[in-house]
Amino acid sequence: MNVSESTSASAGLEFRLEEIARRLGAEPRGDGAVRIRGVAGLREAGAGDLSFLADPRYQDALRETRAAAVLVPSKLPAPSLPHVVVDDPLAAFLQIVALFHPALPEGVPGVHPSAVIAADARIGESASIGPHVVVESGATIGPAAVLLAGAYVGRNASVGAEAVLHPGAVLRHHCEIGARVIVHAGAVIGADGFGYVFQQGSHRKVPQVGKVVVEDDVEIGANTTIDRATFGVTRIGRGSKLDNLVHVGHNVEIGEHSILCAQVGISGSARLGRFVVLGGQAGLVGHIEVGDGSRVGAQSGVTKSLPPGETVSGYPAQNHTRASRVYAALRQLPEALRALRGLERRVAALDGQRPESGSLEKQGSLGKQGLLEKQGLLEKQGLLGKQGSHRQQNEQQEEEER
Repeated sequence: MNVSESTSASAGLEFRLEEIARRLGAEPRGDGAVRIRGVAGLREAGAGDLSFLADPRYQDALRETRAAAVLVPSKLPAPSLPHVVVDDPLAAFLQIVALFHPALPEGVPGVHPSAVIAADARIGESASIGPHVVVESGATIGPAAVLLAGAYVGRNASVGAEAVLHPGAVLRHHCEIGARVIVHAGAVIGADGFGYVFQQGSHRKVPQVGKVVVEDDVEIGANTTIDRATFGVTRIGRGSKLDNLVHVGHNVEIGEHSILCAQVGISGSARLGRFVVLGGQAGLVGHIEVGDGSRVGAQSGVTKSLPPGETVSGYPAQNHTRASRVYAALRQLPEALRALRGLERRVAALDGQRPESGSLEKQGSLGKQGLLEKQGLLEKQGLLGKQGSHRQQNEQQEEEER
């Protein structure tokens, strides 16, 4: 968690450290009477702020912080400033953040005069319909749901209890979002899937007559798009979280409690299991399956199905450990190529022939893997040291001049 700025000016609240410790079921260490007026990250904290340390990598920031007190885990050395030892500093810190910043209602129950509500739309008790909201015929808005300015709910669509549609969010016809779903500004749920058939010299649109179902407790980021199914359902499983600018194609199924980071793109009919994590800008081809608990690194391209629990990265995506070795080897490729060319010249000299530049490569007899294996062989035989490498570079330059 990155707390980027101090939040000490929150409603003038103030607590003694010992009071905060009691709320966390712990005891303060150091001055329990120190006054806490806000919360902030270690680097941003000032006088009166409470901060936390959850990761040992940030102990330097702890030593330099100006915070009045910190929450720390028992496994780390005790700091010199007042502190509270807890099992999970981040979870405890979030609890105290809520203390200083209690959740505020997003809207006021009732319908704003500028909203356009169809006569047969059903509006639940205590729902809040903001300015310029449009709710079409047959739509259902659940109890205590909040539709902020400019949100749109299409024909026969449904919004679950306590769900929130932020300004400009769009829920198209026949689509459903469950209870406590949060849809951020500009997101579009239920646009047509991308389907065309090439006939008689042009692309003919395939009708998209399915829908989108977003299950309970899902959060959908700003400007994310989830396309309706061609037939059937595009489904987002319960508790899943989608970052900003994510695209989910038609008929995709995402399992419960999955995480999709910014700019992920999933092609049509792909199926993700439960607890899947997709790093930023990862892309998945259509009609594949990603097993429960799999993780895909940022900017990876997944071209085939993944078993449960797999961790992959790169393009095409492969086992992360192997991918890391491949990337490390690729960085050595220029040196391996120079070594190979030097070896060609030495072999040609023994045979009384002048080698054709890049002959092995032109013959297609040695790819990247072969280059790396040859380099390893030379190193083992002591034929490729720093001095030999420099000599080969000089020979290559002389060859190019000739």
